[in-house]
Amino acid sequence: MKIRKSSERGRFDYGWLNTQHTFSFGDYQDPANTHFRSLRVINEDYVQAGMGFPTHAHRDMEIVTFIIAGELEHKDSLGNGSVIRPGDVQRMSAGTGVTHSEFNPSAKNPTHLLQLWIFPEKNNLKPSYEQKNFSSQMKKEGLVLLASGDPQGGAVKIHQDAGIYHGLLKAKGKMVYEAKVGRGIWIQMISGKVDISKNTLEPGDGAALEKETKIEIAAPDEECRFLLFDLQ
Repeated sequence: MKIRKSSERGRFDYGWLNTQHTFSFGDYQDPANTHFRSLRVINEDYVQAGMGFPTHAHRDMEIVTFIIAGELEHKDSLGNGSVIRPGDVQRMSAGTGVTHSEFNPSAKNPTHLLQLWIFPEKNNLKPSYEQKNFSSQMKKEGLVLLASGDPQGGAVKIHQDAGIYHGLLKAKGKMVYEAKVGRGIWIQMISGKVDISKNTLEPGDGAALEKETKIEIAAPDEECRFLLFDLQ
């Protein structure tokens, strides 16, 4: 198990945006941390009120946006326009190319989000967009499948053999995740603390597990939330 502490991430404060990069991204280049299997980007962003990302281009990437707090207004060259809120999961397959913008529509509150990029199974896919709300499911203790190459139970589809789960544990709660042999698991903390294999993860921490097939996750003394990635 390899732990990536929150304090080790690349950090930038641009005034309108405070961001932390788990892997190399933009101005942050870290040859030792470029990706984990097909997981290319985990950016934790705080976008100030009334600010955002102007129109920019992407291609050949599965981009998943997860809102922790606040709202994010999305517009793209496919004709989609929406506001993403906590409980929503947005998936954009950039494929052969797409442009989009993302702004915080609030006049006073920042937006806190995780932006996740996954390499697609192949390049030059047709660009596409999907957004679904999982609020009711994420209130229940356990794991909820948010995005998958084989979407089940309403998960959004990503073009890769990967699964993204939301995890919730109440104080003193425990769960076991059984991974298939050869898979890679990444756990990214959102809030609270968890104990995994005698290691404690705190908000912003990440952990890579590649040899473990039975992963025991426990919340020692408070409710916690995290994302779990199951990767080929």
